[in-house]
Amino acid sequence: MAIQHFLTLFDLSADELKQLIQRAINLKALQRSGKIYEPLKNKTLGMLFEKSSTRTRVSFEVAMTQFGGNAIFLSHRDTQFGRGEPIADTARVLSRMVDCLMIRTFSQSALENFATYSKVPVINALTDRYHPCQLLADIQTYFEHRGSIQGRTVAWVGDGNNMCHSYISAACQFDFKLHIATPAGYGPDPSVLQAASKKVQIVTDPREAVVNADLVVTDVWTSMGQEAEKQQRLRVFASYQVNKGLMALAKKEAIFMHCLPAHRGEEVAAEVIDGPQSVVWDEAENRLHTQKALLERLIASDQSNPSKNNDA
Repeated sequence: MAIQHFLTLFDLSADELKQLIQRAINLKALQRSGKIYEPLKNKTLGMLFEKSSTRTRVSFEVAMTQFGGNAIFLSHRDTQFGRGEPIADTARVLSRMVDCLMIRTFSQSALENFATYSKVPVINALTDRYHPCQLLADIQTYFEHRGSIQGRTVAWVGDGNNMCHSYISAACQFDFKLHIATPAGYGPDPSVLQAASKKVQIVTDPREAVVNADLVVTDVWTSMGQEAEKQQRLRVFASYQVNKGLMALAKKEAIFMHCLPAHRGEEVAAEVIDGPQSVVWDEAENRLHTQKALLERLIASDQSNPSKNNDA
């Protein structure tokens, strides 16, 4: 039986993704009810980080703890991976010792190479190209606040980065319209757009993208690894801040999301991220619940029916 990895949103079908979101909602309710559910008892998640993290590390570690399992944090500074050991060798060794591997790194191709040599499921916890775990949390959050995202309009404002790429994938898998506003030269990778041309509209004016949107999303203008470009990016993106005036162009009931960390006064105004339309704290919490649903699906002993336990 082929190993199920989660490297992009396309590694699961649209129906499987919807089931995963519903499972996350159920697991969230289960946790809040105080019931103990430990489908991953004695299982271990290896967490390999080349990029720093707050939400990703904490949410995966807590997920494994609540499921009765264990998580091992592996920094590139403290492992042979950071000293030049071939990716294939690291994958071969680690996957003989743990039940699942989560990797937060720069290169999508390195992640895919790692998965090729792994004997256990590999989860993309962020690369420069995609951040699929964050999209699971975003979709759950939208559903909890506004219902199904199918047929809705989402406005992405800012850099055509890994989060933007993941929203393009999500537009295909969850069937919504995506309006992307980026400065010329900072748009998403054309190869990512190819599969979603009918779902996505690219503009340079953020006001045009946001008009009548149901959801407005942004991210930092300078991602990890782009620090040398910061001053240039601050100038280029100056008119792309999501502020109260821009949000006023969206639907009255529109909500705002940001994957965090946020730079108030840059990509988003404090009045928006801390205002009544912002759901960023629910969005951040839902990383825990969607990743629990994902871990259960990938490594629980009975993957055919993760809901078979009536108490779960």
